[in-house]
Amino acid sequence: MVRKSIYLSVLLILSTLFLLTPSTANAQHRSSVSKVKEDSIPFFRGAAVGIDLIGPAMRRLAFYGQYEALLRVNLKDRYFPVIELGLGQADKTDETTETNYNTSAPYARVGCDFNMLKNKHDDYRFLVGGRVGYTSFKYDVLSPGIADPIWGTHSSYGSLGNKGSQLWAELVGSVDAKIIGPVRLGWSVRYKLRLAHKMGEVGEAWYVPGYGRGGSSQLGATFNVLLEL
Repeated sequence: MVRKSIYLSVLLILSTLFLLTPSTANAQHRSSVSKVKEDSIPFFRGAAVGIDLIGPAMRRLAFYGQYEALLRVNLKDRYFPVIELGLGQADKTDETTETNYNTSAPYARVGCDFNMLKNKHDDYRFLVGGRVGYTSFKYDVLSPGIADPIWGTHSSYGSLGNKGSQLWAELVGSVDAKIIGPVRLGWSVRYKLRLAHKMGEVGEAWYVPGYGRGGSSQLGATFNVLLEL
């Protein structure tokens, strides 16, 4: 009787294992298929166009600013090659010396961002990337000069049409999110490093289109409104 009970118990365990094995295999197969399906998205996932809102605000409130648009391509929700084109402007008059600096010229940046989130298909993105920027521009520097203490005349000085150019690199960190439909909003913070530059005979340009105030390195930011198709 005891042997019969043991025999029946062994048969019951073996039958249960036999029934569970196909279910486990099917579950593993479904998980594998789901993972393959998720990663088998098209290489080209679309493109986005956008504008920066910080540059125009600075141009309105300060002595310099820029108008900028971008075109960004989405490759597998992971890689985002981007082109940024803009027009930088400055019109600054020093309160003490009354020296005026004026420029208006286009600039361009090219680069690529990488989506660092584990779930790359999420509506939110954390992007890290880089840019290379270049501009060739002209700038004017004019001063009313100084008054001659004896004769009472003014000796003005300045230079028009000074030619300048600059090449720089940017390290970019940004976040953006889907708001509604194809509309996305995003912030970016940029560390800029001047690689090469050439300025006119009057010296350093006070403002470089697309780069900002003159200098070897500086921080910058953008706030973009994007339409992703």
